[in-house]
Amino acid sequence: MSQPATDRQHDATPSATRQRGVRGRLRRRSGRPIPGVKVLPTMMTLGNLICGFAAIYYSARAGEGGATPFGWHPLTVAGVLVFLGMAFDAVDGSLARLTRSTSDLGAQLDSLADVVTFGVAPAFMMLRMVSLYYGPADGATETILGPDTGNLYARLCWSVAAVYICCTALRLARFNAETTSAAEEDHLWFKGLPSPGAGGAVASLALLHQHLVLVTWKAELPAGFGATSSLLIPVATLLCAFAMVSKVRYPHFVNRYLRGRKSLGAVAGATVVVAMSVWWFHEALALAMTGYALSGPAMGLFRAKSAAPAPDAT
Repeated sequence: MSQPATDRQHDATPSATRQRGVRGRLRRRSGRPIPGVKVLPTMMTLGNLICGFAAIYYSARAGEGGATPFGWHPLTVAGVLVFLGMAFDAVDGSLARLTRSTSDLGAQLDSLADVVTFGVAPAFMMLRMVSLYYGPADGATETILGPDTGNLYARLCWSVAAVYICCTALRLARFNAETTSAAEEDHLWFKGLPSPGAGGAVASLALLHQHLVLVTWKAELPAGFGATSSLLIPVATLLCAFAMVSKVRYPHFVNRYLRGRKSLGAVAGATVVVAMSVWWFHEALALAMTGYALSGPAMGLFRAKSAAPAPDAT
């Protein structure tokens, strides 16, 4: 004879009820984001966007004077903000995967923030820096070079900045259209120079320029060094723009080189690089970012040379 339902209900001990309740809660939570945590990736992405906006603001203040954080030159502050935005950009994707809150909305928001921080801000930094040396003849450094300037070089610099911004937007749009998922396996290689790498290269060169002009050689700056060396920034900006829309493969630095177990030699090499950066920070930063921008074409040439058939023996 079957036991009545009422008796079965009474046989259920409080401990068994609690166990079933715990298992039920764990089962429900295992397939969805943890409540209250999924906001963190969005906050990181918005922090990236704010850094880009602040970098544009401080770039516009170059040549005007006024108080700045730590008493730095406004262009130096702008360059640091670009790299701070890069740190936010590197964290938001990992947080989204950790909290299982990846979404199409987050991907689009990340691209919009990247356009500002790694597109508009570095281009404006470059244009503002060149304006300090090649501005109007009357010495009004507050005026930023533009397409309405009579100087041909000024028009070219403005055009380079516009091309760079367009290439950044195209690069990010292509990335969103071609990326299949948010899994790390689909983020080991990039087609074209990533926008953070391009923005970091331009910002690092600007930071190095400011460090050499305002700190290293402040007392005895070589004649014409500031104006002449600033001419290299637009050239580097244009090359980075073309690299972004190219089909050259670039490795995802964090996913390929900083995750998982590494050999003792790799750890020792990374330690040496970090130690050298302590003594020559600006030089090491510029070398690392420009080296990454050049690594794609260099590896492509190496692969093409390795795959080339050997000539026939005569």
